[in-house]
Amino acid sequence: MDTLINTNTKAHDEKRQGEAFAPFVADKNEYRKLFYIESYGCAMNFADSEVVASILQQHGYGATLNFESADLIFVNTCSIREKAEATVSKRLTEFRKLKKSNPGLLVGVLGCMAERLKEKFIEQERLVDLVVGPDAYRSLPGLIEEAETGQKAVNVLLSRDETYADIAPVRLNSNGVNAFVSIMRGCNNMCSFCVVPFTRGRERSRDADSIIKECTSLFEDGYKEVTLLGQNVDSYHWVATQNFGQNEGYEKPVNFANLLEKVALISPLLRVRFSTSHPKDITDEVLFTIAKYDNICNYIHLPVQSGSSRILQLMNRTYTREWYIAKVNRIREILPDAGLSTDMITGFCTETEEDHQQSLSLMEYCKYDLAYMYFYSQRPGTLAARRFEDDVPEDIKKRRLQEMVNLHRKNTLQSMQRDVGKTCRVLVEGFSKKTPDELQGRNDQNKVVVFPKQNFKKGEYVFIKITACTAGTLIGTAVDI
Repeated sequence: MDTLINTNTKAHDEKRQGEAFAPFVADKNEYRKLFYIESYGCAMNFADSEVVASILQQHGYGATLNFESADLIFVNTCSIREKAEATVSKRLTEFRKLKKSNPGLLVGVLGCMAERLKEKFIEQERLVDLVVGPDAYRSLPGLIEEAETGQKAVNVLLSRDETYADIAPVRLNSNGVNAFVSIMRGCNNMCSFCVVPFTRGRERSRDADSIIKECTSLFEDGYKEVTLLGQNVDSYHWVATQNFGQNEGYEKPVNFANLLEKVALISPLLRVRFSTSHPKDITDEVLFTIAKYDNICNYIHLPVQSGSSRILQLMNRTYTREWYIAKVNRIREILPDAGLSTDMITGFCTETEEDHQQSLSLMEYCKYDLAYMYFYSQRPGTLAARRFEDDVPEDIKKRRLQEMVNLHRKNTLQSMQRDVGKTCRVLVEGFSKKTPDELQGRNDQNKVVVFPKQNFKKGEYVFIKITACTAGTLIGTAVDI
């Protein structure tokens, strides 16, 4: 799976801190029961939790930040690495202990682990009460009623057409500025290391009307940035008989470039981001669309996974090192100022020192602004697990990963230093992590910028002249343009 969550420049830690999707503790007297959701993994999981919250609220359940006061606890899970699953299993065990003081408590597992480990959860009598896969969230109210009878409630059926297009997500943990908008689900790319095709099913695109309606509603509610989400957004494709920039009733297929343009046209004050792009599918049409509209951010997440053509073939990535470099060159040609990020895996099956050096040299060539770096974790059921031996010792994986991290830190510092003296437009997202006297936001290239608060407010656009930097943050002061 290509990473969707934007983290810092260090190697990504899959035990990302769980987040509850609610800003308040609801009054139990107003709701049938209170629910608490904790989410792990990619942005799609966090977006899914907002869909779950909407479904539950429509059926009379209220959200709470306090898991100790909840009647229902759900953990939305990630299966991308073994450590991620171990973290979630430990958390489920901790929640289960609450049964001693709250016998009526129901604990459920949602998402990719529910799909991948359904038999394990069903067999473990006391760990969870509900097991619900990514395509079965509409059935949650009925499953809750079933679990209340003492039966284990399970629905992990995958769907070929479920997109939750008609459900307005509840933005319970939002900052009011940025929002995720899911445009498609599933994945048809059978990368040999990845569990996503098995846990999220086949690829299907959400109808364009509902996407534009959701983005428009978000902007009208005060949101200033949307991120269009999909496992592979560039393969988005939707066809319907409607008026979509053409005559009434004209059948027009909508590709990702068309969708990007329609979202950008909602308002020039609405920033548009997207993730993730597969190198084989991103087109010149998408790149020219980005160049055409100032409010489509000049930032592309383009996972490469390895710099070795031999390893890329084993990963079933369907491109070579040379092909990927040509794509990066094309991005630089059409979008000279674009920020670029990637995913990298060290220690994949049979990886040699020469393969590793090719990955390092590719990173040196591309000089990514952000990178999400991991050592290979074999996932049961994947093509790699069935076909190849996981034969690179863990100490070598970790050493190679550290070398990759060190190189990336050097490159990101240089990237930040090149911005010193420049002026950029920043969307204010809130206070900086260090002091309430400073605000932070991101510029067009997705770099974090920190500056004095003055009288600026969250959701405003501010021009900032960059005066200093660290390897992960730009520092500046507001200027008039």
